[in-house]
Amino acid sequence: MKIRSDIIKVYKDVHIWIGIASGLMLFIAFYAGAITMFEKPLERWATPPSTLSAAPPLERADALVEAVLAAHPQAAARYFVSVQPAADQPARVYWQERGKGRREFKEYGASFAADGSLQVEQTRKAPVAQLVDTLHQLVGLPFPDAVARPIMGAVALAYAVALVSGLIVLLPTIARDVFALRIGKNIKRLWLDVHNALGLFSLPFHVVIALTSVVFAFHDPFYDAQDAVVYPNGIQWGEHEDAPAGGRVLLAAELLRRVEVQLPGFEVYGFGFQRDQEGHVEASVSGLDVRRGTRARTYMQTHLDPYTGEVDPHDLPGRMEGWDEAVNAFFALHFGSFGGNPVRWLYLLMGLAGAVLFYSGNLLWVESRRRKRKGAETPVQKRSAWALACLTVGVSLGCVAGISATLAAAKWLPALVGDLKAWHTGIYYAVFVAAVAWAFARGASRGAVELLVASAVLTLLIPLSSLAGHWNIGGTWSHPGSWPVDATALLAVPVLLHLARHTRRRMRQGHNDSVWVQ
Repeated sequence: MKIRSDIIKVYKDVHIWIGIASGLMLFIAFYAGAITMFEKPLERWATPPSTLSAAPPLERADALVEAVLAAHPQAAARYFVSVQPAADQPARVYWQERGKGRREFKEYGASFAADGSLQVEQTRKAPVAQLVDTLHQLVGLPFPDAVARPIMGAVALAYAVALVSGLIVLLPTIARDVFALRIGKNIKRLWLDVHNALGLFSLPFHVVIALTSVVFAFHDPFYDAQDAVVYPNGIQWGEHEDAPAGGRVLLAAELLRRVEVQLPGFEVYGFGFQRDQEGHVEASVSGLDVRRGTRARTYMQTHLDPYTGEVDPHDLPGRMEGWDEAVNAFFALHFGSFGGNPVRWLYLLMGLAGAVLFYSGNLLWVESRRRKRKGAETPVQKRSAWALACLTVGVSLGCVAGISATLAAAKWLPALVGDLKAWHTGIYYAVFVAAVAWAFARGASRGAVELLVASAVLTLLIPLSSLAGHWNIGGTWSHPGSWPVDATALLAVPVLLHLARHTRRRMRQGHNDSVWVQ
């Protein structure tokens, strides 16, 4: 395909400058987003063990609900019966109570003690997995959601433009360059080949992520416009039917049996209940069907008649109306919430490849502005190239090191501090800022080597913290099923050390007129 050179230049400039402006934020979004593909296992790994007795059988859940409502009447407003207790959700019954703040809620779980008395415990679900997800959603910005989310939306829009402009730039040479990976002394050519290959082969993935991110960022204006055009009189919700005369809410075990008959292949997680002042109960069922994608990432939820066990499936993927099904598909494609673990691992790899795409784009900009040696004297590199090299190293490796540090702290903090969320956030940003400062103080080359080693050490601390938990050192703990998180972190350590070794070799043997040499 032939495109005029002046047009190519315009699109190349657009691609370069958008990439420079948004690339580092997108690195954080993609790296953190890759980790959130396994948010639930990570949450289980980081949640301290419960002091409650083992959850009673599902057949005794209704007796437990009655005991909870007798001792805590406010729980009747909204409570949840878990079908599958797990390490991060060990109780059979949960409810929330309002805290001191207007939007502050505390969650409690309940069980029966060995003597049959009611046991109640405030849940201790670890906030670290949510922190990683927040970094992903807000591209690492430490601002309130109302400020950071529009910025994220602008970055996503720029990202979409960069995808289109990059594709146009590549079109004239696509047949020649698409499968090229020229390994040699020309480092810039190698990084360009890697950048082009990653961008082209993952283009559909990136297009979906860019477009859905724009929707997530500006969904309130979109929904306001929809309400004005489609629902000018507001959405008309149907009134709930009165409970059958003399009707009683079905037992949880019977509800489970009836739901499983109506929804084959749907794995039930639990039932949510709401009881109004007249005593009428409304219910929902939550769970997952791995054959279908979901907009809630880790679960699906729909209405349930608690008196008859009849499921209203209109909120479930595959049974929605056309518009809702299309919206659900966008969410599912962004979250990778379909196909189970194989798709999650694929999205994790695509997320990491996306982070490399943005990292390599910045490296290309730095290398393309290198003042080459033309005589005996080594030229002084442009301050802008030096600054961007340091910023790229500091931000990228600061994100990696910060996430590893705050994850490693997850096993130690519950025994030491009260406000876990504040501490996890503080640890991440302290390491992140320190890494950026270190990169500028040491230079891009030395800083990259040292920060890669630091990232490897901090990542190694994740499984070592679990190992300490086997002996309850310092109040740490270890769950029997937490080994996948530890194994994944352990596998990342030699990768980071290999990158450090390769970077050190380049620092010593590369072009001595580059910002990447010693």
